[in-house]
This record gives sequence, C-alpha cells and structure tokens, in this order.
Amino acid sequence: MCDDRTERDIERHLRLHGMTRRDFSTALSAAAIAALLPRVADASEVQESEVTVPTPDGEVDCYLVHPVEGRHAAVIMWPDIKGIRPAFRLMGKRLAQSGYTVLVVNPYYRTARGEVIRPGESFGDPAVRERLMPHARSLSPETCISDGGAFIKYLDAHPAVNPERQIGSAGYCMTGSYTIRLAAAYPGRIGAGASFHGGGLATDKADSPHLLAAKTDAGFLIAIAENDDAKDPEDKTLLREAFKQAGQTAEIEVYDGTLHGWCPPDGDAYNEAQAERAWERMLALFERELG
Repeated sequence: MCDDRTERDIERHLRLHGMTRRDFSTALSAAAIAALLPRVADASEVQESEVTVPTPDGEVDCYLVHPVEGRHAAVIMWPDIKGIRPAFRLMGKRLAQSGYTVLVVNPYYRTARGEVIRPGESFGDPAVRERLMPHARSLSPETCISDGGAFIKYLDAHPAVNPERQIGSAGYCMTGSYTIRLAAAYPGRIGAGASFHGGGLATDKADSPHLLAAKTDAGFLIAIAENDDAKDPEDKTLLREAFKQAGQTAEIEVYDGTLHGWCPPDGDAYNEAQAERAWERMLALFERELG
C-alpha cells in the first residue's frame, strides 16, 4: 500500500542511485516513458481512441485500444492511485499490440475528468498526496463492482471484442484488489485477474478480497512488492490458502528487490527487469485463461 513507510523506502532507493525524486520525475516525458518499454514482438497494428462509458453514477472517460482487425478478448486496466495518465495509456497500447482489446479507465471520473496529476509529479510530494486523496476516497468495493459491470457491458457490445472469450482485468496498487472483487461479482464473465503491488488483498475485514476467492471462476496473478511483503508477511499465506481452498489457480509471488509501485514505468520505484517479468507472467495468464 502507498503509505509513509513506502515513501521512505523509495526515497532511500533513489538516494542509493544518486537521484532525487525531482531528478527522476523531470526526466520522464511521454517519449522517455515509451522508450523504457520494450517493443512487442510481432506487434499487431492497433487503433486508439478516447471513449466514454456510461455507468450508474455518470460517464467514465477511458482510453480504448485494440488491433485494427478482428475480435479479441478484452482486458480492463485499472490505474494506480495517480489515476489515468500517459504511462497507463502506453501500457494499454502495449497489451493491445499483443492481441487484446484494452480499456484503460479513469477510476476518478466521479470527481475529475482526465488526468489528476501533472507530468513529473510524484506521490512522494505531500501536496500531491493531499490533492489525490479526495479522489481515492471516492472509490469503494461497491464502486468497483458497479463500474466494472458497466465496463463489461460496454466491451461485450464493442465490435473489436469477442464476447465468447472471457474478459481479463489488471489492477495496480489500490486497484489490485479490484481484480478479485470483479471476478467474484461476475464469475461468468471475468476469466483472469492480474494484481500488481496491490494493497488490501488480505485484511481482517469481513469483505476482504481474499475471502472472495471461492466466488471466482478465474485464474490469477498476484505480484507482491518485497517491501509490501516485509510489512505484511502473512498476506501471501492467507491468499495462497484462500485460493487453494477455493480450488482456483493463483500464481502468488513476492518479486525480489522490488518496492511498492515497481511496475508502471513512470513510478519512482520502477524496476524494469522485474516489471518485465511480471508483464510476461500476465501475458501467460491471459493467454491461458482468456484463450
């Protein structure tokens, strides 16, 4: 989870590499972020568009990208606490080049349209955190389910989606739990969920995501940051036991040497080697479960 301890870990990591947050953030133009991501082998030509998806609470601005030809399995991509932005559009495009129709959503549409942070801004900045938190507090397990249902309905009706194939979802940080919640709410439609440095996956609350494993009918990838595991070492055990008892396939792993937030290429904690390994595991999951 994003908290003060996480931010201290990232500060130490950057200092060890002779950098400050300002150094890191100012270097990350959209072109620089794109350059960090390896090219997709045999990449499909894709079509990109900004779309609006109706929900019970309003209209969500989203980025939709898919191969120009054919109908494909769909994937819902939920951004981390910093919201929709160029890094997630690039990640969505990269996934589409591997043969998926990808909907990158703005989880904060109830309180803001478009990007809520400016290029180069860091969650490590207290002023940025203060600005983001009201948006984050607009979300709940209930909004995940209602929004997710709307995204499924939209995708199933889209000509670039094959509705006979299951839908996947990918969530980062606070939206990592959404992959489990959505699969439990729509077990007949969600076939795979990938959670990257997700927070709150195994809690002592009655609605903890790990307790929903038996309600899912999907395969999962749960990629855990090393410093998140150090803080809550029992979470992985609770998750493994829950999915084992439910008879569901779940690849649950702590990624060595990673800090919370290591996957998005614009993050202070980005770890290219481990992010690529996690990405490849996600592709393997989607190929297996959505194919």
